[in-house]
Amino acid sequence: MSPCDFLLLAGLGNPGTKYENTRHNIGFMVLKRLANKDSAIFYQNKKLYGQLANLHNGYKKRKLLMPNTYMNESGRSINAAMKWFELDISQILILVDDMDLPLGKLRLRKEGGSGGHNGLKSIISELGSKDFCRLRIGIGPPSELAHERKNKTVSHVLGRFSKEESARVDIVLDKVIKGLDIIQEFGFEKGVNFINSSE
Repeated sequence: MSPCDFLLLAGLGNPGTKYENTRHNIGFMVLKRLANKDSAIFYQNKKLYGQLANLHNGYKKRKLLMPNTYMNESGRSINAAMKWFELDISQILILVDDMDLPLGKLRLRKEGGSGGHNGLKSIISELGSKDFCRLRIGIGPPSELAHERKNKTVSHVLGRFSKEESARVDIVLDKVIKGLDIIQEFGFEKGVNFINSSE
């Protein structure tokens, strides 16, 4: 099996210090850790409506993109980057939070709907397709009770992880990065098996 090349890794989140390290921004957290590992620096790119970093060590000049648009307009930034770098939809990976998955659970898929996530809705709308890879990173539900869940959703996703949750997230971020390494070296299927496996 030939290795898989994701040339653009786009994390979903909201810009600004107000939202830094909130559950909704876990996609940004992955990219920042990747950049730190590679000593890469994010810089503002107005044409792409976001912050961009270039990876070199072992990542074949992959691009990391954190949209400056708010979550519900993420697709504008990702569409602009795909056009600017002349990328095919198969060459992008979206990193996104998912409160329908338990904290720390990972699900990598080649396609799918939005699952009600505004960031994914925006990307599907802008690209006119659901056929892009996305890595859903579980942040857990705001409540197990359906009537409480709806009322607590906003405060939950815009809230920060507890100390105990942060320790779990730290492990998961490292697993994501290892999984991306496996995809690059051994191909998509082996990476999927690793990432989607339980701890």
